[in-house]
Amino acid sequence: MTGFVSFVGSGPGDPELLTLKAVRRLKDAKVVLFDDLSSGPILNYVSSQADLVGVGKRAGRQSPKQHHVSRLLVDYASQGVKVVRLKSGDPGIFGRLEEEITALQNANISFEIIPGVTTASAAAAAAAIPLTRRLSARRLQFVTGHDIAGTLPDDLNIKALADPLCISVIYMPKRTFPDLARRLIENGMSRDTKALLAESVSLPDQQLTHSTLGQLSKQLNHETGSAPGIILLGPLA
Repeated sequence: MTGFVSFVGSGPGDPELLTLKAVRRLKDAKVVLFDDLSSGPILNYVSSQADLVGVGKRAGRQSPKQHHVSRLLVDYASQGVKVVRLKSGDPGIFGRLEEEITALQNANISFEIIPGVTTASAAAAAAAIPLTRRLSARRLQFVTGHDIAGTLPDDLNIKALADPLCISVIYMPKRTFPDLARRLIENGMSRDTKALLAESVSLPDQQLTHSTLGQLSKQLNHETGSAPGIILLGPLA
């Protein structure tokens, strides 16, 4: 007898941004494996009889290894219970989803994916700006600011990121943004390109910093802080 795993997107943190289906799965779960950024009030929807297991990963902090998280999913589901894997934002956007799916498939365990509000959408909404513009931003791209070693990925398409008619959203960007900014400027992007640093999006301590590529690079080269954040870059206004 095997259980069932629901990969649930918790959104950026505000429990009111959860979908109705996400809330139902949280209430029905017997085990919830949750990310660090999916904790807090969101877990109030979980039954008091359920097991809560923190498996979040944060840059610069000691965190569970991915193979351990995947193993936990398989072990709990193999007990024949309903398991929720609660992921911040949307499960399919920079959430290591493919590795956990592979582990379940190898163990013949069924699963579903329930999408969530990704931080890019929530940040743009908080700043009252669109993520696309009919004449000046017909393309939108999401990239990660760090690779498995925590450094800027070597295989980023810098020329695409430097496109002045595209809005780029950089996830997990703060530590590597000065390096990225340098490469973008070397590839023709103006230092005056609009930039938005959105931290703790949708939470009470949310902070939005409107800046430019050059100014934000200098700021983050001096101090990154500990709040989770993303950066929007391009024709934002």
